[in-house]
Amino acid sequence: MGKQIATVAGGRQSALLGLGVYRPERVVTNDEICELIDSNDEWIQSRSGIRNRRFAAEDENVVTMSIEAGRKAIEASGIDPEQIGVVIVATSTYLLLTPPAAALVADALGTNGPGAFDLGGGCAGFCTALTVASDLVRGGSVDYALVVGVEKMSITTDPTDRSTRFIFGDGAGAVVVGKSDVAGIGPVEWGSDGSQADAIVQDLDWYEYITTPGATRPYIKMAGTAVFRWAAFEMGKVALRAVEKAGLSVDDLDAFVPHQANSRITEVIARSMKLPEGVPVSDDIAESGNTSAASVPLAMEEMLQSGATKPGDTALLLAFGAGLSYAAQVVTMPALAKN
Repeated sequence: MGKQIATVAGGRQSALLGLGVYRPERVVTNDEICELIDSNDEWIQSRSGIRNRRFAAEDENVVTMSIEAGRKAIEASGIDPEQIGVVIVATSTYLLLTPPAAALVADALGTNGPGAFDLGGGCAGFCTALTVASDLVRGGSVDYALVVGVEKMSITTDPTDRSTRFIFGDGAGAVVVGKSDVAGIGPVEWGSDGSQADAIVQDLDWYEYITTPGATRPYIKMAGTAVFRWAAFEMGKVALRAVEKAGLSVDDLDAFVPHQANSRITEVIARSMKLPEGVPVSDDIAESGNTSAASVPLAMEEMLQSGATKPGDTALLLAFGAGLSYAAQVVTMPALAKN
């Protein structure tokens, strides 16, 4: 059993009750990506740690992937879908302004018409949404919440863009957050730096696209070097503050689950934290790529499936990306849906 997270305030607490994910069937190798960009497998692996990623099928989208992950999370939690009081879908790749994806997901899962909204937090979206859900549970607004991190990055990155195409993949991960007698989700350490917002952007808004003759459709663009420097040298500090807020030290951690942005960034962060060598660190990026808001729950699932960590362990979650924004918290690892 992992170390106990410190209680922040009186009253009931929140915890992760169940985890479920959805990984698209199609595996896309570096060699396939390089058919349209000037690169090669060796360069991609050496710079990012990525070997493969998953791309969703044409008939799969943010909603369908969220439904699959959400169903598994609810099953793992052991609660009835009608007990869910709110559904939060964290995503940057739902291409409809309305209706919110969360409402469609809530209905498809057989919930009883709970509150439902989408959250656009970029790669930090899941950890941000997890904080919102935890506070809603702790405050008594709901007893149970479903949080989904989901992206279909394959349709928002230019297939010929050497700076972004090899990085991203598709997928979804979901957790049920519920009331608990003991703290299973620590206080968040979060923030943003809007002065660097142009480091990760959509290069054209949709209205400009439809009103500009001959315009190329909008895609996500990234200044990779700027993001690398910011994440590698600032996120270690964020991680340590989250651990401190939970009343713990890095020696108390059983696992570290960072956003799967780049394996080299992860290595720098772990060193800057002075993370003990025996603490396992997620490396889901090798087979999943960077799945933005889906990254952290997918990485949690991979660690549980591989046995690197187990339910009840104390893990540090850390996510960062567009905004530039970040969020981190210590959690007790949840039960995993059966295959």
